Amino acid sequence: MLAIIGGSGLSQLSNLDVASRRIARTPYGEPSSVLTFGRLGKEEAIFLARHGHQHTMPPHRVNYRANLWALRENGATHIVSVASVGGILAGLNPGDLIIPHQILDYTWGRASSFFEEEGTPVTHIDFTEPYDARLRQSLLDAAKMAGIPARDGGVYAATQGPRLETAAEINRLERDGAEIVGMTGMPEAALARELEIPYAMISLVANHAAGRNGSHHGIDFGQLETVLSEAMEKVRAMLARIALPREERNTHQAKGGEP
Repeated sequence: MLAIIGGSGLSQLSNLDVASRRIARTPYGEPSSVLTFGRLGKEEAIFLARHGHQHTMPPHRVNYRANLWALRENGATHIVSVASVGGILAGLNPGDLIIPHQILDYTWGRASSFFEEEGTPVTHIDFTEPYDARLRQSLLDAAKMAGIPARDGGVYAATQGPRLETAAEINRLERDGAEIVGMTGMPEAALARELEIPYAMISLVANHAAGRNGSHHGIDFGQLETVLSEAMEKVRAMLARIALPREERNTHQAKGGEP
């Protein structure tokens, strides 16, 4: 079953044919929102609002472990994350869609593993390619079917938040190889890998990153809502056309048992 984690601008999935809603409980606390079950295009789907339905949870306070655990326990076999980002790379503009292929993690202090409790065996995951290749291709295929341009590949920098970055920090991220910047991509992707659930992201450019183009002297928050509203219609159209890969994925877990 497909799971959609909606970020800023996607607290509800209006084209989900809703069948039921369920409150989930996990060993890691409560997830960000109730789970909404239904059908999206040809796929059965679960929707979870990352920041809560009223967008009340900042990125560094999201209970990522509870979110991922709840989705797995309720039948999720693939996860698509939707996240708004700032565009660092020249040529990226508000409203553009990117299917990233790599991550740089600058977050700190977040509960980032299911294998960190006392007595849990040391467990390493292969994170060479943080996003599932088959699921990424499914997203690119869905965009093509919908007639929506989507950039194949990008390096996503995950920062701590909730504040936005300084222009100097964006310069550093660019030197490190980052092309887009957001606050929720980690530890979400790593936790999905620990649970061995294929995971990929749709990144929506909400604004130029600090110090870039229209954000040279500051971020224009007044334009963000309009950009997100228009671009999320494209995201919904993509999601309605996704066809999940059916092949069994290889395990990425080097040691340890099921979390």
